[in-house]
Amino acid sequence: MKQLILVRHAKSDWGDEGLKDIDRPLSPRGNADAYTMSEWYTKKHKIPDTIISSDATRALSTAMVFARSMNFPTNDITILQQVYESTAKTLKDVVIQIDNGHESAMIFCHNPGVTNLVNELTDDLFFEELPTCAIVALEFDVKNWREVASKKGKILFNQFPKEFK
Repeated sequence: MKQLILVRHAKSDWGDEGLKDIDRPLSPRGNADAYTMSEWYTKKHKIPDTIISSDATRALSTAMVFARSMNFPTNDITILQQVYESTAKTLKDVVIQIDNGHESAMIFCHNPGVTNLVNELTDDLFFEELPTCAIVALEFDVKNWREVASKKGKILFNQFPKEFK
């Protein structure tokens, strides 16, 4: 069994129009949501074997908050440029290349790619658009990440920040 935990980055700050999109930081609400969601995850679920993040500031900041909450070594976060602005296909390519020694992987990514990937991998639920800092965990009855395929994932849980407000 392989478990894939997909996290959309927390809400970003649009206050500085001079910043490039990739450099936008988290907003105050984004920071608060990242802490709330990471604390919830840490209390309820197992620490993933690996964490992968987009190189965008907002995604990496979200990943760092989660890693610290889980006592996951922040130096062990894998930062992949191709996760930024990725399509569902690119994200799936990242998934199938995960080391098979890892039974679980958490990926911090962006919309619309993450929503499209979830909808591609399972038919348990359909998400119109995952909100910022949403977590969706999928389980696959496979031994090898390369076997992760469309509509083969079962949703273990999904959690959104609005459920804590």
